[in-house]
Formats: sequence, C-alpha cells, structure tokens
Amino acid sequence: MTSRQRILAALDHREPDRVPLDIGGTVMSGIMAQALDRYLRHTGTTNRRVKVYELFQMLGEVELDLVERWGVDVLPVEPPAFFFDIVRDRWKPWTLFDGAELLVPGQFGVDIAPNGDWLLHEGGDPKRPIKGRMPKGGYYFDMLSSIRPELGWEPPSLAEVRADHPRPSDETLRAMSDRAAHLRQQADKALILTGLGWCGLALVGSIPDALMLLAGDRTYVRDLLDLRTELAIENLRRVWDAIGDRVDLVMIDGQDFGTQRTEIFSPDLFADLFAPRFAEQVRWIHEHTTWKVWQHTCGSVANILPHIVAAGVDALNPVQTSAAGMDPAWLKSTFGDRITFWGGGVDTQSTLPFGTPDDVRREVRERIRIFAPGGGFVFAAVHNIQARTPPENIAAMLDAVREHGKYPIG
Repeated sequence: MTSRQRILAALDHREPDRVPLDIGGTVMSGIMAQALDRYLRHTGTTNRRVKVYELFQMLGEVELDLVERWGVDVLPVEPPAFFFDIVRDRWKPWTLFDGAELLVPGQFGVDIAPNGDWLLHEGGDPKRPIKGRMPKGGYYFDMLSSIRPELGWEPPSLAEVRADHPRPSDETLRAMSDRAAHLRQQADKALILTGLGWCGLALVGSIPDALMLLAGDRTYVRDLLDLRTELAIENLRRVWDAIGDRVDLVMIDGQDFGTQRTEIFSPDLFADLFAPRFAEQVRWIHEHTTWKVWQHTCGSVANILPHIVAAGVDALNPVQTSAAGMDPAWLKSTFGDRITFWGGGVDTQSTLPFGTPDDVRREVRERIRIFAPGGGFVFAAVHNIQARTPPENIAAMLDAVREHGKYPIG
C-alpha cells in the first residue's frame, strides 16, 4: 500500500497493511526542534541543521528524507506564515538558550528584555507589536495578548468580528496550491491542510473573557458562533476552489475543550453552542469536497466526544490518554467504529520524556494492540514530542511501531 492508501483505509475503518504513522504532519503531531536535532545527532546525522518551521511551539521540520526513513505517511500543506505572521523562508542560523544550533526564518529576530527574555515582534518587524515572549532559559514562546484588563474589556460587535475575521489572500492560496501539487508529485503521501486560522469557532478575548461570556451572555456567544461558522465556510469554499482534491484532510478548529481533569466548560454548553456549528462545517465539507475532517482538542473530552462523533468528525487528535476519563480501551470500544483516533500512541507528558526505552516500547505495543484492530487508528504521540525527550526513547518508539504495527495485530 502507498502511504495515502494506508491513511485513507484507516479513516474508512479498514485495516491497512500496517498502522499509519504521523510525525510532523500537523503542528499538533510534530516534534520540537531541539528533540529532533538531538535525535539526528544521536543517529549520526551531524551535517545539517534542523529548521524551526513553527515558532510558537518551536517545532522542527520533518524533511522528506526523514519522512522516508521513518515511514511517515502524512505531510502538511500550510500557509507560508501562521503564528506571529513570520514567513518560513530565507533560513538563517540561530542558537537557542540550551545551545541548540538551528535554522530559523529570515524574518525572525528578537529583542532582549532586561531579564534576558526574548521578545518577538509580529512579522519580525520592530515597528509592529510584540506578540511573543520566551522566558530566559525557556523552550516556547508565550502568545501575548494586546488586551489590557486594567483598562476594561468589552466584547467586539458582530460587525467588528466580521470585519476583523482573517481571510486567506490569493497569494497564500496560490502558495498552498503549489505546495500541494509539488507534494503530490514528490511522494504518494496523504496530505492534510493545517494551520488554517481562518476556519473554526474561535471566541473573543482572553480565555477568562471567553469563559465569562459563555457563562453570562449565551445569546452573544450563539450569534458569534453562527457568524464564525458562516465565515469559516466562506473560507473553506475559497480553499477548496484553490486546492481541491490535491489534499485529503482538513483540520478544523484548533482550540482545546479539555483540561487534565475535565472539560473546560459544561458538556451541555458544548452541545448547545458548539456541536451544531461543528456539524454545519463538517456537513459542508463532506457535501462539497472530498476531504476528511480532522479535529484537534487536548485534554479530557470524554463527555463531549459523543457530540464530536455525532457531528461527523472523521479523526480526533491528540487523544490525550493521560487525562481523566480518556482510557484507551474505553475510547476504542465506545467510539472506535465511528471516529479515527489520530494520536494516543505514547504519552508525551511522562512515558516518552521520562520513561526508559523499554517503558516506551511497552506503551507503544499496548496502544497499538488497543487502538489498531479494525482500522480507525493513526499512530502519533499525544501532541508534540517535547524538547528534552531522549533520542533513545524516540528511537524506541519508532522501532516499536515498526515491530508491532503490522496487520493483523498480534
């Protein structure tokens, strides 16, 4: 089977020849640049620098030679710039706090705060606002809000939301279309549209602001989400017209609905406000395109999963099995015939960064044994592989997927 056939079989709940693998297919199933750099050095690849292609989470680009070496089955099709509006081109050397020598986009540059923090301007332009801060010695950029709570905050009018909602430019759509066409020619991989901040059901303000609106002004939130749905479908239509069936999946939304212990807000609120609007987007995609729908939400989402499944979502990521109520066997037996679990393959909070290689092998084998039968499973770690993950553990994960991921599952 080709990689594309393998992914599509899994999404159709058929058993392919082996479990499909995703590392680097999306910004939620990638690997941090420092971890990738150490892995390459550990395996003898010392003649190149890793590209930090996503600056918010400091993710390393999994380039095509590594895709083939690892047996990765999916590749991303993304806008040229997303977080911080920095275009990924004109690569230049950069050294991180921990000494990792990497490549960053040419627009990237930081101011140094008095305490040593790195401050990143939008678009890398010192004349534009500071949008990111990486604490001295840290690994990520924190996204900074332009809202100043001490001045008070009022939600924007729907007219303001409509005017400010991001829309892909013709130039961006051409670049994405060219990328998809190039990848279709280079490798028979499944392709996923990701990084689409123009599609989804984002609320407004900071997280506390959004939660206060959910609790206190449900009418405004309902009208807001209706508008977001309308605008998302407009953008999806433009993306389909530009790219069409050269890609196989599209990621909708990207916000999290779960915490480590429970959902962020009441499942009843999700059912009332979010589920019908997700269903409307998914229905449009299924009726007007050939794409499968891939949704991301971290955390404990066991109580809203029935609504996500009923909305027609094809694949769920990252399947945070360490969160409350997210037992792998229960997930598979309850929902495994109706949604593909794209993740859950190994825990990135404990086992992968802090376990031994044998711990990693055992967990990977067990997750494949649970999730893989009958299809409906794409192996990915639970979210991105973190910066200080030992290269030996990454190698153990890859070895275990190769050893235990062949169908029929033993």
